Amino acid sequence: MIKKLIVVGVFGWLGVVGVAHAASDAAAGKTKAVLCAGCHGEKGEGVAPNPKLAGIPEADLLKALKDFKSGAKSSPIMNGIAATLSDQDMENLAAYYASFK
Repeated sequence: MIKKLIVVGVFGWLGVVGVAHAASDAAAGKTKAVLCAGCHGEKGEGVAPNPKLAGIPEADLLKALKDFKSGAKSSPIMNGIAATLSDQDMENLAAYYASFK
């Protein structure tokens, strides 16, 4: 019985650590955003003809990045940039730009 409790406790703890690690990190997104600043502005304010990113909901930004990475959305520049981003990078970028109001 004690072994079962220990196993359940360890797996439960690992699950919490995994969730904590997977959380979005806007500070890490800010660091990665140097890739975006040339076209979207230093704080995502948009540089014509490129859209504003600041203040867009995190889920919408994340979906757009994933769509560019998968090819569901087409833009030669964005498809190339998104291809270099990990899922965590995309989550962090989305959190960073969504943090602006």
